[in-house]
Amino acid sequence: MIKGKKLLATLAVSAVLFAGCGLKSGEAIIKVNDTKITQGQFDEMFDKQVSNSFVKALGIDIQSDKNSFVYLLMKERVINELIIKTLLDQEIAKRGIKVTNADVDDAIKEIVDKLGSKEQLDNILKQNGVSPAQFKSDLKEEVKMKKLAKELGSSNVSDAEAKKFYNENIDKFKHDERVRASHILVSINPEEITEIIKSDKANESLDDAAIKAKVDEEIKAKEAKINQLLAEAKKDPSQFAKLAKENSDDTVTAVKGGDLGFFAAKEMVPEFAKAAFAMKPNTISDKPVRTQYGYHIIMVTDRAAAGTDSFEKVQTEIKGYLENQKQLELIDNLTESLKKNAKIEFVNAEYNPESIQKNVQETMKKQAAEGEKK
Repeated sequence: MIKGKKLLATLAVSAVLFAGCGLKSGEAIIKVNDTKITQGQFDEMFDKQVSNSFVKALGIDIQSDKNSFVYLLMKERVINELIIKTLLDQEIAKRGIKVTNADVDDAIKEIVDKLGSKEQLDNILKQNGVSPAQFKSDLKEEVKMKKLAKELGSSNVSDAEAKKFYNENIDKFKHDERVRASHILVSINPEEITEIIKSDKANESLDDAAIKAKVDEEIKAKEAKINQLLAEAKKDPSQFAKLAKENSDDTVTAVKGGDLGFFAAKEMVPEFAKAAFAMKPNTISDKPVRTQYGYHIIMVTDRAAAGTDSFEKVQTEIKGYLENQKQLELIDNLTESLKKNAKIEFVNAEYNPESIQKNVQETMKKQAAEGEKK
């Protein structure tokens, strides 16, 4: 037990340590005009970039070697993005552009309308590890940029421009034969079931054979469940959507009654595609379809022959895409102008892109030399 002066000394040391961390985080590493970019801002954006990049998916820890080629390239990209964001934020403040909560709410409503439901949006965010707060923050930045672009010039797209894009990119609007289907999924992952059983303290004394028996029992229960659901769906197909909402393990489509929309065969795993494309509209699969995800009950609701989407069908989508491209071009042109006229000081030379490029070249030479030795 820590008492008296020893406790006070411990608290004092802790306070110094935490203060030191805060000071380091608040250190200016770059100055853009009169605005400082701190070490904390760099660390936050760098971590975010890493978590959303291919390196995390590959299980690579690029932070372990700060002289590695990948680390240096990402470091330079983050610095460039921070500088651009700072310049644009300064311009936005100068122009008095504000984004209200109502603006963000309107943007969320637009996304929800496109997805079909709030539940669909929530599931997508959850699957991608994005918190509602982070999503709102990112969306606020996007709305801010759209307001800025609007002040820079018109991004309106005429029917003629949209039609021109359609004619010049006609292959983008061709599609294979497609079906529209809904499904109910009962997921089966033996490895996951095994881990769940092992993690239960009540099963600590079980040997491998006993655990396997429990896994088999759980799988049989899932098979019984999918067969029961199939019987209910066959008995009253009008209840398919209700059954999907209440029972499907595919939470993204469950909120839409299991609806997958239209898809081509190559967009689905082979077993699922083979079953769906062998069915007629308004029919339910005769038996559960087993894939790597588990058991599916499939209900085909429509079919569409291979062909090309008409201009009328994709006109709104094309206009949205072209408007976005025009907005990006307006902001890119502004950014280049702001960078040319900005006073950018690299307070910490380690964050100067010229120094980073020099390190990249040295790293490449070193790797090439090691390759020749091997």
